Amino acid sequence: MIGTHPSGSQVTVGVTFRPQSPPEELRSIVQAVDAARVPELWLWEDCFLEGGIASAAAALTWSERTRVGIGLLPVPLRNPALAAMEVATLERLAPGRLVAGFGHGVQSWMGQVGARKSSPLTLMREYLTAVRALLDGETVDVEGRYVQLRGVALDWPPASPPEIVIGATGEKSLRLAGELGDGVVLSASDERDEAAVVRAAKEVVDEGTAHSGRAGRPRIIVYTELDPGLDALEARITDRVGALAEAGADSVVLHGTADAPDPRPYLDALPAWAMLD
Repeated sequence: MIGTHPSGSQVTVGVTFRPQSPPEELRSIVQAVDAARVPELWLWEDCFLEGGIASAAAALTWSERTRVGIGLLPVPLRNPALAAMEVATLERLAPGRLVAGFGHGVQSWMGQVGARKSSPLTLMREYLTAVRALLDGETVDVEGRYVQLRGVALDWPPASPPEIVIGATGEKSLRLAGELGDGVVLSASDERDEAAVVRAAKEVVDEGTAHSGRAGRPRIIVYTELDPGLDALEARITDRVGALAEAGADSVVLHGTADAPDPRPYLDALPAWAMLD
């Protein structure tokens, strides 16, 4: 799935189905993305728009080769046993094509539904530790501050767990993502210098990984907003992806604006080097 940018950087390119598009448009977009050989399609679970699990199940069903990422499932909204059940089911239905993303959730939204927690970092650590163990087929007993499981095991764990990625912005969350995640999702679109944001975030993620003692390092996934209605789209995509890849991004995920969320204009503009073989 990794393409070679003209600069020589190795990078995966994806597009986003923003939830500002109605659910009934998902099928045509999934099929168009799959036909265009785009490596990854990302789905957002923003309150109170579209559900990530339901959308991912449909997208995996309607595609044959595209990898589907959920970015992100807010951990305060779901019991970790339920999250593990859902993720395991999706992975077994489409082995190797799911990226399961988890995040703290927008705190104001979490407050609206009565799910806000006083220590999001503690919740994330307890939650993902439990979810990973369940997906690995373990029987889990935990009595944490937020997560309590007693003798819980999945009857249908996946043959191999999917990629688990964590959305992070602050330093503590980035370090935790480096400790626990297979990848970290960054959103630098509101910043004036996206490349600088990615470089700084990667340093903190790498510190977390080193502290954990794990082998390898998390994949750096960067969301970037690119208005699909402007001219010279292919050149702008190539320039943006190249700059972010040079800064440390392993994957660059393009998304339109809230007013122009349709990703299909990218499909005609994506250069050949970014497509699946």
